[in-house]
Amino acid sequence: MAIRSNVSGAGRSRVSTGFRTFGRALELALDAFVHLVADIVRLRHPWRDSVDQAWFVVTVTAVPAILVSIPFGVIVSVQVGSLTDQIGATSIAGAAGGLGVIRQGAPIVAALLLGGAAGSAIAADLGSRTIRDEIDALKTMGIDPVRRLVVPRLAAILFVAPLLCILIIFMGIAAGYMINVGFQGGTPGSYISSFASFASVGDLVVALIKTEIFGVIVVIVACQRGFAAVDGPRGVANAVNAAVVVGVISAFTVNVVITQLVAMFMPQKLG
Repeated sequence: MAIRSNVSGAGRSRVSTGFRTFGRALELALDAFVHLVADIVRLRHPWRDSVDQAWFVVTVTAVPAILVSIPFGVIVSVQVGSLTDQIGATSIAGAAGGLGVIRQGAPIVAALLLGGAAGSAIAADLGSRTIRDEIDALKTMGIDPVRRLVVPRLAAILFVAPLLCILIIFMGIAAGYMINVGFQGGTPGSYISSFASFASVGDLVVALIKTEIFGVIVVIVACQRGFAAVDGPRGVANAVNAAVVVGVISAFTVNVVITQLVAMFMPQKLG
């Protein structure tokens, strides 16, 4: 009985800790957005810091995005082309492959890259500052760490995330086009016409919105874990691992919810 009580107590402790962490992340996100809007309205936003952070995110995600989106587009095209050839519907190969890349592939790849590259770097940077007591020093000097460190990174992610999504979509569809036309016997006209019949501007807008949401989740989780780092370098490493895992899993969970909502309120239509 004592062992069972200890186990149940540990479980409740983990649940309460998880809820507290979630609450701190929501509070951090709210503070960051309030400061971002207020600083932009008052013309006090540190644009130089945001540009530096945006350039850093671009440098760590652009090349991996190309290297991942090309094989992803090839895989989707091969699988879709094989299936459509078996059922005699090769004319819709372009639509099926393109929609797969736009609706799911590009936002998910962007979330993985933002979480694995940008999120880990942000958590490592803020975690290192935390264990060196730089965050406490900022508070002592009357400087808000959220406004000074989180807001520029949030603004950078909001700017870079949709551009990264567009890059992945372009490379993925281009790779699928080359495979379909060059190796699967498809024609350029049928590929483009089927894609134009199924895809719409709404699909692109949904993909961009999803990527923006994933970017916000990644940066808020990374900043929250960085501020919570303890126990020296080991704590920083734990914060980085937690930021990547929690950020990506949270983005994937939100993706399931958004996908279901889109399927309910924006059903796919031909033409």
